Amino acid sequence: MKLIQLTVNGRRYDLPVDDDELLLDVLRDKIGAYSVREGCGVGACGACTVLVGGISVSSCLARAVRYDGAELTTADGLPEDDAVVTAFVESRAMQCGYCIPGFVLMAHELLAENPQPDREQIVAHLEGNICRCGTYQEICRAVEVAAERRERA
Repeated sequence: MKLIQLTVNGRRYDLPVDDDELLLDVLRDKIGAYSVREGCGVGACGACTVLVGGISVSSCLARAVRYDGAELTTADGLPEDDAVVTAFVESRAMQCGYCIPGFVLMAHELLAENPQPDREQIVAHLEGNICRCGTYQEICRAVEVAAERRERA
């Protein structure tokens, strides 16, 4: 057992973790960040995506001890009026909603890197995320809407 420090959504946590404990489990079970979800368990679906310093990480593959001292963002920590979240809702980019937190965080990462992505760039960036309901067109449109709004702001 090792004591690590994580800052999650702006709040600091000192947590005891086992060497093999997954970041996903720490975030859900010890912090209560339930937007971080396990989908595939092998880093191939995006449901467990978190941002570490603005960079996406598959928390189902990440050992928590490796992130000692890190600043993480989960979808739980986004403001209620977040432009990306609002665009997803207005674009009807969800059905069951299970995958949406991962897509939203990936959209944040993309827009930080490329504020005005075209459709091809959006598709390429989100390629590792899976929506079992098949709302890919709406998800891509939501990212376009969020980019447009950020440009006007």
